[in-house]
Amino acid sequence: MMIEDRYWQAKKVTLIGALVNALLGFVKLVSGLLLHSHALAADGIHSFSDLVTDIMVLFASKYGSQDADDSHPYGHQRIETAATFFLATLLIIAGLGIAWDAIDELIKHQHTMPGWLALPIAVVSIIANEVLFHYTRRIGVKINSALIIANAWHHRSDAASSIVVALGLLGALLGFVYFDAIAAVIVGLLIVKMGLEYTWNSIKELVDTAVAPEQLAEIEKVIQQVNGVDKIHQLRSRLMGGDILIDVHIMVSPLISVSEGHYIAQHVHQSLMTQIERVKDVTVHVDPEDDETCCPSLHLPNRKAMEEGLLKDWQQQYPAIESWVIHYLDGEMFLDLICNNLGSAREALQQTVDNSLSNYPMIKQVRLFEQNGLVEQKNAC
Repeated sequence: MMIEDRYWQAKKVTLIGALVNALLGFVKLVSGLLLHSHALAADGIHSFSDLVTDIMVLFASKYGSQDADDSHPYGHQRIETAATFFLATLLIIAGLGIAWDAIDELIKHQHTMPGWLALPIAVVSIIANEVLFHYTRRIGVKINSALIIANAWHHRSDAASSIVVALGLLGALLGFVYFDAIAAVIVGLLIVKMGLEYTWNSIKELVDTAVAPEQLAEIEKVIQQVNGVDKIHQLRSRLMGGDILIDVHIMVSPLISVSEGHYIAQHVHQSLMTQIERVKDVTVHVDPEDDETCCPSLHLPNRKAMEEGLLKDWQQQYPAIESWVIHYLDGEMFLDLICNNLGSAREALQQTVDNSLSNYPMIKQVRLFEQNGLVEQKNAC
């Protein structure tokens, strides 16, 4: 989905929610004050607090939907995550405030019979917020935005709180005046519970928590189905907004070319991107051996050291040596010498190699190749 379209849909659904929240907040707050309903007034304050979160959602959707740049190479989705955390914090504060105010009323026994008109207002609020929930959640799933989905559940929490308000008002109208304050306490606690859930989920994402075990197993299955992958290890995943980022090491045959190893890695990358919907980026490291717990070949000399200490001397003595391939496997070295028309120098080169191997115990094997195929293989004694 295009970034502009994703932001436009997020903006549209959030603006509709903001308009409804503003209207409901005004009606419930004024009605709660005029009709002496503590629960309805608290629910009105809750709706007004949603306006702040709606503004925050618009901001986060705009900047969180931007693509990667030099300063944010993985994109800006964490803006949505941080905004979700902030939204959840506001929910917790609002819920605690509502609950505490109602508890204070219960302790002081300052109860007033609410007017009967408060009940139909609470019912209208239930219907409006439930419609908003389904509409906002559908858009959030469509554009794969955790922030919009969180805002949808915010609307659902408003509907739930209005249900509690309606029940409290009904109880108060039937003679149990304190039910109105009890309903306000329950509304506050419901809001706090929702806020804690969003806070925990946001924290898990911000500290790079891995995806669920079931999805990790699905990722492993996709990788193992790629031809050429012998084994996988060091599979790591993390979430960013609604996206999944993956790092993985794949083991391939140790004697294939670099380009073939890269080819296999490209297929791993492509398979994950196409078969798992939420995967946005994959980093594939190609290994010729299992180096998860240790790196057995780090102590061996590099190509430059081998060329200056041995290989160029061989080439100077035997110009038929055109190039060489160095393999590092299991803490040992394997050399392939590519030759052109060795002719009578073949036996002399073989003898030179034999003599040199005694001074290079790390070299396990040397193979001589001519253009017509394998000529000789020399194993260390």
